Amino acid sequence: MSTTRILDGGMSRELLRLGAELKQPEWSALALINSPDIVREVHKEFIAAGSEVITTNSYALVPFHIGEDRFQKEGAELIRLAGRLAREAADTVTDRKVLVAGSLPPIFGSYEPQNFQPWRVQDYLKVLVENLAPFVDVWLGETLSLIAEGEAVRKAVAVSGKPFWISFTLADDAAAIGGGEPKLRSGESVEAAAAWAVSSGATAFLFNCSKPEVMQAAVETTARVFRKADARIEIGVYANAFEGETGEAAANEGLHDTRDDLNDDTYSRYACSWADAGATIIGGCCGIGAAHIHRLRQTLSR
Repeated sequence: MSTTRILDGGMSRELLRLGAELKQPEWSALALINSPDIVREVHKEFIAAGSEVITTNSYALVPFHIGEDRFQKEGAELIRLAGRLAREAADTVTDRKVLVAGSLPPIFGSYEPQNFQPWRVQDYLKVLVENLAPFVDVWLGETLSLIAEGEAVRKAVAVSGKPFWISFTLADDAAAIGGGEPKLRSGESVEAAAAWAVSSGATAFLFNCSKPEVMQAAVETTARVFRKADARIEIGVYANAFEGETGEAAANEGLHDTRDDLNDDTYSRYACSWADAGATIIGGCCGIGAAHIHRLRQTLSR
């Protein structure tokens, strides 16, 4: 467990905690527009908590959140700002290397694989990649719901020459929690997604923005696929703390309630099970804050 790389946690609630305003439809993009200093401060808090990788606050910088008109007029500038703030925070660290991951979100909405438009996706990903590229060390396609979204990210970042990670969100309904075959929210199997990853060129394959209870099975399935293929790809997890069913609601259509039972100790125990199953990159997603990451770092370093 001592070799586990620690990610940051969810951005939105930490922004709110430090006084940023978040509202729909802009969501976390609003903090870049109105209070960029708070965005930088959240990055620094995660670093202080032990994060070795911080993620750019570019998740909501897509037309789905800021609108087509604003994306065309201000998108590139806001994306560059998100990259610069993360880079500035990472570069303040002198005793260790902190990587900046460039967040490449699902372009047409979280948890909504049915909205994927392959004929348009590269138009938007290109803007994100071009403007984040000067600031990031690795690409992170995250909260992807279907394999085609992962393939789109692979194509978009190829020109950059930088490594890329792909992170899928999992079905986390009662059937999945009860031990059903681990699947993406599209219904595609984790086994199929892991098989795609083997030939994709990705250096890490992760699962995020799903309940902690479904992550271990996904890691175990992925580890089996990778062992069989002799694939040297890292496996990662960063779960959310959402309460109740999330499969029928967009991940960021509002401020979901978070679980009272998922404190930093409980989350760290889940993290240990993921590490035991083969995960070497672990952090948190929505509702997992700096305090969780601090405890996670302490627990996994023992």
